[in-house]
Amino acid sequence: MQNFFSYQIKTDALPQGEQVYKLRADAEDREKIREILKIPGVKSFSSDIHLRYNHAEHLLKLWGRSEAELVLESVITLEHFSKKYAADFELLYDTKATLKSQREEEVEITIDDNLPDVVINGTIDLADIAIEQIALVMEDYPRQEGEVFTFQPEFSAGDERPNPFAVLKNIK
Repeated sequence: MQNFFSYQIKTDALPQGEQVYKLRADAEDREKIREILKIPGVKSFSSDIHLRYNHAEHLLKLWGRSEAELVLESVITLEHFSKKYAADFELLYDTKATLKSQREEEVEITIDDNLPDVVINGTIDLADIAIEQIALVMEDYPRQEGEVFTFQPEFSAGDERPNPFAVLKNIK
């Protein structure tokens, strides 16, 4: 996202302690979010984000909740319908780490380790984070409540075509 629904924070300018940010998308912002999520529409979008920066350890803890009411297209009927989403999240950033330094570290990493994310160019965008959280909870193949896909074969059992390789079974 470039110049719309963007809320960039310079991490080196953050004070010690907790900060709270409330993001609300207006009509123009919702149109841009719709384009990003590639869906028919966005009725509402909001996010409350808390930040706590620990200067001594260079760690930025970020947590909050994003909520959205989205207009989706059913993969079964192709009809549009509305659905509400909410995503609680918690992220950790290392403000001094770089992608190169993380690759060079010879630390044994296990799946349970929660490595901090890297802050690129000293800036994080709270709007990007909020949109990403909603995208993570959305279904890949949306459908309305109660819709079930039933397969209907194109041909009935009596309409089967003869197998062209059936004649080969008689050759020895």
